Amino acid sequence: MSDTWPSNTPGLLRLPSGRLVRGRGLRRPLAAEPGTDGVPVLPEWGVYLLGGTPPEVPWASRWLRWPDFRLPSSRAQAREVFEEAWDRAARERVEFACGGGRGRTGTALACLAVLDGVPADEAVEYVRRHYDRRAVETPWQRRYVRDFTATA
Repeated sequence: MSDTWPSNTPGLLRLPSGRLVRGRGLRRPLAAEPGTDGVPVLPEWGVYLLGGTPPEVPWASRWLRWPDFRLPSSRAQAREVFEEAWDRAARERVEFACGGGRGRTGTALACLAVLDGVPADEAVEYVRRHYDRRAVETPWQRRYVRDFTATA
């Protein structure tokens, strides 16, 4: 599988299949990767996990209504969006973002890890080890990931 993101991209998560997905917090500006002449590498497709309408972006995107510190408003829509993101990540630069880039983003990345073959009871630890040690902030977010395969 070819790399869709430069390997030095901040917030990059490499899934076991080799797919790359970037997680980030919208409250922080896009960072430029070293060696890119100060220009951030932009996603080709983004998923924005927010309670309200996300900011407009110049690339294709989906909004998943997801209030801060909570769970997605629609589990069925979340599964659909996660499956589309997992599929696109094989050939496109995909990013997930919420306000801070840890709770909702970490939870979504852990669900992607489950889709990629990581056992659901190990996915939170996988994301904490490979993305952000404080990802997936609440007990109900951890439970959502653990039960993610049961919501198929």
